[in-house]
Amino acid sequence: MSSQPSSTRQRLIQAALELFSAQGVIATTTRQIAIKAEVNEVTLFRHFGNKHGLLLAVLEESAAFKNLGESLVQRATPPGNVYQALKDYASDSLLALERVPEFVRSVVGEADQYPMENRRALGRGLTEANRYVAQYLATVIEQGHLNTYLPAEKLASLLNGMILGYAVIEFTSEFHELWEGRDDFLENLVELFLHGAMSSLGESTLESPITKEVADLPAGLVHEILHQARKLGIQDYALAYVLFSTGISPIEIVSLQRTHQIYDTKGYFLQITTPGSTRQVPVNQWILGKRYGSYTNNPLTKWHKSRKDSQPAMFINSTGKPISELELLGHWQAWTEGTLTPQGKPPAIAQAQHTWCVEMLIRGISLDNLTILTGCDRSKLQPYARRAREKAALEQATRLDQKLG
Repeated sequence: MSSQPSSTRQRLIQAALELFSAQGVIATTTRQIAIKAEVNEVTLFRHFGNKHGLLLAVLEESAAFKNLGESLVQRATPPGNVYQALKDYASDSLLALERVPEFVRSVVGEADQYPMENRRALGRGLTEANRYVAQYLATVIEQGHLNTYLPAEKLASLLNGMILGYAVIEFTSEFHELWEGRDDFLENLVELFLHGAMSSLGESTLESPITKEVADLPAGLVHEILHQARKLGIQDYALAYVLFSTGISPIEIVSLQRTHQIYDTKGYFLQITTPGSTRQVPVNQWILGKRYGSYTNNPLTKWHKSRKDSQPAMFINSTGKPISELELLGHWQAWTEGTLTPQGKPPAIAQAQHTWCVEMLIRGISLDNLTILTGCDRSKLQPYARRAREKAALEQATRLDQKLG
């Protein structure tokens, strides 16, 4: 007896999907759906209330869409290949949409004609689709296999939004040259998603200190940035100081807790904890020839002594919550407004890391020891070593020239 209501419900959903796809949502009547499903129209109303409720059920419960999210969630434990899981999900989603192209065209093309109830149903349906993807992403993030600066729900919205956008373009525009084909779109989508909104374990989400081209900043510009940060407040000054005195990345900065600092009169260190590893980095007193206090009295210790809140995060935003990477980037842009690098470009936040790595090498730290401080292998630090040698050669040539003067 219990299987009959479920069978009736599924017949109504399938009939609605077929009619919506063939003639559009607005043109389809509840009577037509009931006839196609071989049930009484009253039965439709009893199950769904009205056509708007049925549209929501089509979006939420149609096997064409629901099974995709459920299968993705099942792949979260163990996580396996995240790249392949997301690519398969995106590919299967497009295939599911391609089975009902007229339905997609109808939902998109007629949306402005829908009453408020229909638009709400559409919104709830999209939210339901996001739930499965968000559940998968939250699991792999929690397990430490991905870093991100966005909540899982927002990441799911981005992914599904791009997939749906591709489908709409494909179904409505035959002669575009945006992608070479579906595989081209899928590969670029997942690459952008994983290395833009997210990153693999151990990578920063805004940048990595390991780049092929090193672009350290000149001393005068660094001191000017620190000066501007100081004028904007004690926390700004502390943030800028940490960037240039430790060489850690923005994602590591925003993850810092008050308990992550270790200091006395002989040294000042920050403990950097990432999934699977923990390391300590020094907080330098000297930055490019200028001293910024002592180990116990510097911009960072002054910031902590000034705080009256109980938030455990080392840095906070205007609402008292832990600062995010995007908010940190906003601070950087405020400090560097109106300044340009020798290349005529605005300074990028990644260049603080470049500057620190090059300076440490010039001071005499070995490449092996720098790998310990940064958590990176020698091969990835080679560009910094080359840049440090370039600067040392220029300084030596300048000194030789001065001796002849």
